[in-house]
Amino acid sequence: MSMFCYQCQETAKGQGCTVRGVCGKTSDVSNLQDLLIYLLKGISLYSTEARKLGVENDKVNVFVMDVLFNTITNANFDKEFFINRVKEALEIRDDIKNAFVNAGGNVEKINHDSALWRSNDRDEIIEKSEKVGILQTENEDVRSLRELITYGIKGMAAYTEHAHNLSYEDKSIHGFMQEALAATLDDSLTADDLVALTLKTGEYGVKTMALLDEANTSTYGNPEITKVNIGTRNNPGILVSGHDLKDFEELLKQTEGSGVDVYTHSEMLPANYYPAFKKYDHFVGNYGNAWWKQDKEFESFNGVILMTTNCLVPPKASYRDRVYTTGAVGFEGLTHIEKDENGKKDFSQIIEHAKKCEAPIEIEKGEIVGGFAHDQVFKLADKVVDAVKTGAIKRFFVMAGCDGRMKSRNYYTEFADKLPNDTVILTAGCAKYKYNKLDLGDIGGIPRVLDAGQCNDSYSLAVIAMKLKEVFELEDINDLPISYNIAWYEQKAVIVLLALLHLGVKDIHLGPTLPAFLSPNVANVLVENFGIAGIGEVESDIEMFMNGTK
Repeated sequence: MSMFCYQCQETAKGQGCTVRGVCGKTSDVSNLQDLLIYLLKGISLYSTEARKLGVENDKVNVFVMDVLFNTITNANFDKEFFINRVKEALEIRDDIKNAFVNAGGNVEKINHDSALWRSNDRDEIIEKSEKVGILQTENEDVRSLRELITYGIKGMAAYTEHAHNLSYEDKSIHGFMQEALAATLDDSLTADDLVALTLKTGEYGVKTMALLDEANTSTYGNPEITKVNIGTRNNPGILVSGHDLKDFEELLKQTEGSGVDVYTHSEMLPANYYPAFKKYDHFVGNYGNAWWKQDKEFESFNGVILMTTNCLVPPKASYRDRVYTTGAVGFEGLTHIEKDENGKKDFSQIIEHAKKCEAPIEIEKGEIVGGFAHDQVFKLADKVVDAVKTGAIKRFFVMAGCDGRMKSRNYYTEFADKLPNDTVILTAGCAKYKYNKLDLGDIGGIPRVLDAGQCNDSYSLAVIAMKLKEVFELEDINDLPISYNIAWYEQKAVIVLLALLHLGVKDIHLGPTLPAFLSPNVANVLVENFGIAGIGEVESDIEMFMNGTK
């Protein structure tokens, strides 16, 4: 066993990657990521205690947030990047340790190895990285809960960073992430303590997604119903994938008047729904589908690709020279665009490269409709409520989450296609690519697929559910005619799940498989307390949901 990672849904044999990640990361990169998380916990031991003495270190906050995002699935594959990050972590740890001491803190009370180990020697760093993996925690249930919390925090960090990039901040979120990381080192915490911390992670997940929703809508306006072009034009193009709207905005500004068109891909599709981006004539629409198809779609696009966040598949040699990264993303040999001293990014190299490329090969024609975040749905509230009261809409299905490579995910296409015509799908995240082009029609003008946006916009779906609970004067959100059949892939989906549990949502079905990091006992806790379940056969699942049975 040269590594051990089971943080994503596609982990090998549904148990764990032990030689090389299914995602493509090598064992040495996986181990270095483990070491970085280990050092983040040591940093968090100091910062959590320092915060009690009134010390708030913005440098620590940003570093912890960034590194958590760097280690999310399909984000960064660059070994040298992680070695340098380890060295930086040791410097950051010294800074917060000194601040803690200067504030009167007792440094002797912090004696965990993660807060003490140090080396700038490359070989020693690599050697250490092989010894601090998650299997260090021997108790399977404690390990399961610690990893569930850690993965939730990774997803939280991703959303926090997007808000941070738009100058929206909540120091309490940073404080909680560090407090929770430190808590995963505390052997005195019982399984019950860790379950409580897991729900608290969900509480802060809601707070984080609310912050990002405020950041996005205050900056770019509320998403609105939009017909998105999925065809192409004859100009050279830049394809933007990932999630970061700030990067997208800067690229649109810099490409204006250049003769280069801009397209979204995968999780960037919802950028089409924001009013602020519609003024750009060279913003064409969306090209392609979910992240896992990029090996073919990046090939046919012909132009330059900008990866703004995770969901990078190791690029093939045939198009590797056209892929650029920025933010949390990295891959050996790819050009990475950094911020300048003023926090701006210069995309001129990408633009000049794009001008020399052929126009995209058209792979689809037509339009898809989206933009159904909470503000837009509230504007349709009377129509939706009337449809429910008259029986035109019998049930809503929340089918948010992630797409992925496994053939078993075709379940979600078949499920959506076979749902009765008096049902409506509420979705967010790239899971929608399994059914957003099926042409499922509408109910009295209400589309049967209401796309709220990116994975973080699952917050909108929760807000909509709470609003419907209020409108129908129900005491329990679970009394609504809403069923949850969610696909998951990586850690951002984990924080969405924990957020829903915090809000009291029960009987969530999760697929195509339950997480490998849930031990049998922890899975039983989720089943018994929250009704978490897997998926079965399409027809029997639909019958179960429509009958309101568990």
